Amino acid sequence: MANKVVITGMGIVSSLGLDLDTNWANLVAGKSGIGNITLFDASECQTRIAGELPVRFEEHYKQYIKKRAAGQMTRVTRMCIVAAKDAVTHAGINFEQMDKTRCSVIMGVVSTGNSSVESNTTPQNTVFKSMTNALSAWVSLEYQLMGPNFAINTACASSAYALASGYDLIKNNQADVVIVGGADSIINKEEIEGFNALYAISVQNDPPEKASKPFAADRDGFVIGEGAGVIILESEKNAVRRGATIFAELAGYGLSSEGYNIMAPMKDGEGMAFTMNKALRDTGIAFEEVDYINAHGTSTELNDRYETMAIKRVFGEGAAEIPVSSSKSMLGHTIGAAGTIEGIITVLSIYHDTIPPTINLDHPDPDLDLDYVPHSSRKQEVRIALSNSFGFGGHNACLVFRKY
Repeated sequence: MANKVVITGMGIVSSLGLDLDTNWANLVAGKSGIGNITLFDASECQTRIAGELPVRFEEHYKQYIKKRAAGQMTRVTRMCIVAAKDAVTHAGINFEQMDKTRCSVIMGVVSTGNSSVESNTTPQNTVFKSMTNALSAWVSLEYQLMGPNFAINTACASSAYALASGYDLIKNNQADVVIVGGADSIINKEEIEGFNALYAISVQNDPPEKASKPFAADRDGFVIGEGAGVIILESEKNAVRRGATIFAELAGYGLSSEGYNIMAPMKDGEGMAFTMNKALRDTGIAFEEVDYINAHGTSTELNDRYETMAIKRVFGEGAAEIPVSSSKSMLGHTIGAAGTIEGIITVLSIYHDTIPPTINLDHPDPDLDLDYVPHSSRKQEVRIALSNSFGFGGHNACLVFRKY
């Protein structure tokens, strides 16, 4: 049996819900999770909106995490644990029946969220809450796993890079199962003011649900979201042996660094196009086989323009035939978690043959003319799909998923 890498479980917590099914139902329905900020008093900020988790999360996580351990974690780490445990349950894995030295954890982490909104931090817990490796460490501890556990930070592409690294561990026969994901929240005064200073985030506060508008003429920056996404990657051999449901195959990836600018992408999407071309070349997939692209689609001027140009550069005349949509129109930008959350959405698109929409595309940018699946989801067979992630610092990732 070829050493394929397959997806056997998934978990999400986001502004659209605290479990996988709720998130998917709301995404397909084209709902927005963006609202007014409640985590701190944002009345003096230019931006006063974000995609916060439902408030009931503060009670929800208690059924997953013991009180003492929860006190040593930030809210971001607790999000990660909830999504990870849901993903393991979804996969039906019993680690007691597996070789734990061949079970690994990789998390994409920009920060653990130990910011000004984090409450009840004691001197004893400060170090644990601030450790960038806390997310992967706590998940590994939960199941006493003995394979490598580590964190990857490549800005908004962090958890996409984590998926690529998990793929490599399995492909190289270093692991049977890898728990991969990311979690993030930058909904705090200092980071919102920082992104406002860079003119990167939307200041269209009213109505909040209309602010994230990828590919629209009146877009004015991304909207911050928070959440966690976790995927169970498994060797096909291991998954078949234990009779697991296989949701899709991770067929491969392309990674690159632009070496260009700390914030702006390469002109005309050159680096983005290189990354997508690399992903297709390395997986041996022809351009005409791609049925859907889950775009990075941030709702910023340059990203949306250059990502569109990059897709045209890669697919030529065929670009117009490929549906492209942005989940960030509904969830906001979940930063370090985005690569995995959007990877999950891409897998579900394949599994359910349903493409979620780009909402708020009321005033299309005349220069951006791809099929962005505006307003409403679409039933359509999806056999092969790409998920793009591009981060500050020139970190690019393109993941390739295939129907199993």
